[in-house]
Amino acid sequence: MADLEAILADLTNESEALERMLSGLTDADWQRPTPAEGWTVAHQIAHLAWTDEVATIAAQDASAFADVLKRAIAEPDAVDVEAEAGAQAEPAKLIARWRASRAALADALRAVPPGTKLPWFGPPMSAASMATARSMETWAHGQDVADALGLPHEPGPVLQHVAHLGVRTRDFAYVLHDRTPPSDPFRVELAAPDGSTWVWGPEDSPSVVRGPAVDFCLLVTQRRHRDDVSLQVTGTEAEQWLGIAQAFAGPPGEGRPPVARG
Repeated sequence: MADLEAILADLTNESEALERMLSGLTDADWQRPTPAEGWTVAHQIAHLAWTDEVATIAAQDASAFADVLKRAIAEPDAVDVEAEAGAQAEPAKLIARWRASRAALADALRAVPPGTKLPWFGPPMSAASMATARSMETWAHGQDVADALGLPHEPGPVLQHVAHLGVRTRDFAYVLHDRTPPSDPFRVELAAPDGSTWVWGPEDSPSVVRGPAVDFCLLVTQRRHRDDVSLQVTGTEAEQWLGIAQAFAGPPGEGRPPVARG
C-alpha cells in the first residue's frame, strides 16, 4: 500500500503540472495540433480522462471492463472516437472531467484487495502497476501537449515510474512484434534529472543501455525517434529492443519520425 500511495502522489504531481501547462490557454490553443496525428491539445486531455475512467472500471468491475475490451476489439478506432467526443467539450468542463476521473481512479485503486490483478488492454496488473501505467500515460500525453504549445516539460518524480515501466515492458514489446524475447535481462543505466543513476539488470549483462533518463522515457513512450535520443547501446539485442520498445498497451505504435535535419 505504501508503494501505491507513493506512485499516486507522483501521479498527482504530474497531473497538476500538466494542468498548470493548460492554465490560461485560449480556445485556439486548445485546438492546436499535437504530434499525434489528428489529435489536438483537447484530444490529449479527453483521452487521459477517458482512460482514467476505463481504468476505474477495471479496478471496480472486471465484467464491465470485459465489455469495454470487447468494444475495443470490435472497433479498432474506439480510442480515437472517444478522444474526438471528449474534445468537443468546453475546456473548463474537460479539465473538470479529467480532474474527477483521476480522483475516482485513485480511490478505486486504494480499494483494490492486495494480490488482485486488474484486467487491461495489455497483461493484467496490480493496483500499483496500474498507477504506474497511468503515470506513464499522463507523462507521455503531457509531452505531446508541451510539444504542441512549445512549452518545456520539466521532469518530475513520475519520470522514474515511466523509466521502470519502460524496462519492465521489454518482453511485451517483443511479443507485440511476434518476436521471441531474449532469455537474459538487459542492463539499463539512466542518468536521473537529480544527478543520481537509476539501474536495472545485472552488471555483467552483455546487453547494456545507457543515457539520460528523459531520453529513455521519450523513446519507450514513442515520443521521440531513436535517432533523436542520446542513448548508448552495447550489444545487438539491446539495439534491436530500442527499435521496438513500447511502454504502453495496445497494438504496436507507429512512433515518431526523426527530426528533419538540414
